[in-house]
Amino acid sequence: MAKQMYLHRTAEGQRPKLSRNYDTKFRASDSYRDSMPDVLEAEHVVPRGEHRPQQQVGIHNFRLPLRYQTAAGELLTLETSVTGTVSVEAEAKGINMSRIIREFYAHKDEPVSCESIGRVLKSYLRKIETKSARLRLAFSYPMLRESLRSGMQGYQYYATAFEGVLTETGEYRRYIHFDFVYSSACPCAAELSEHAREQRGAYGIPHSQRSKARVSVELKKGKKLAIEDLHALCLRALQTETQVMVKREDEQAFAELNGAYLKFVEDAARLLYAELDRERRIADFRVACTHLESLHSHDAVSTITKGVPGGFQPDFMDYAQLLC
Repeated sequence: MAKQMYLHRTAEGQRPKLSRNYDTKFRASDSYRDSMPDVLEAEHVVPRGEHRPQQQVGIHNFRLPLRYQTAAGELLTLETSVTGTVSVEAEAKGINMSRIIREFYAHKDEPVSCESIGRVLKSYLRKIETKSARLRLAFSYPMLRESLRSGMQGYQYYATAFEGVLTETGEYRRYIHFDFVYSSACPCAAELSEHAREQRGAYGIPHSQRSKARVSVELKKGKKLAIEDLHALCLRALQTETQVMVKREDEQAFAELNGAYLKFVEDAARLLYAELDRERRIADFRVACTHLESLHSHDAVSTITKGVPGGFQPDFMDYAQLLC
């Protein structure tokens, strides 16, 4: 048996014995719960530091399996990382962060969509006295992709996030973030290789590299956009998505595909801009691209936005997030 520790007698009388034994039989009654201190409600506890409002306070990366509906209507259960935050007024001590998790669990059996996120936000906004709230769900979304010529199939996984924001004015804004991995063959290196072949009979190979675009879109009110639709936009713009399953004919096809769709990082951003700008379900967007150069020891990067007032800003600086 573990040793017990005892407190000295105090002015208030005899304290309960302090035990290091965990009591597996103890159950909290209603009266016991009522007696428990609540620091957020205690008058003697005041906020520390500068009394300023905080734009986002909450929890990050609590994980649970959630269901997502594919464009074909199939339900997929995917491990999801959830970030939930709310605004906090200057005089507030803080928030009961477990309420965010409890409220989210109340909706855990509902298939996830940008619309369902809005319902969760409105629900816990009513219970946590705050003016604005944000919820972001990050997951890896599988799609079955077919090879270029052999017909083999394999699963490609796409880093995806749904995000919902309830603003102080009561407006609900919906976002999708999607990572698309592709190959980029350098137009300059291609021309120089051909020059060496024609002028000197020298065999050269243009450099190409694995590259990634992160596409963030805000949906128009009342409009829906499937992950498969966003993938199709990226594929149409860039063409050279990396492959899962390949035979020799697929590898040859991929080399030809890269030759047909040469691109600098600036080209990649502009090509994505053109496709996203044509999509009527998208209100705003930002594209961030990085080419992990095989010629250089550094990466080539580019960012472009639609340019909507009050919308996405071209301030994406953490390109390290796009490392493949």
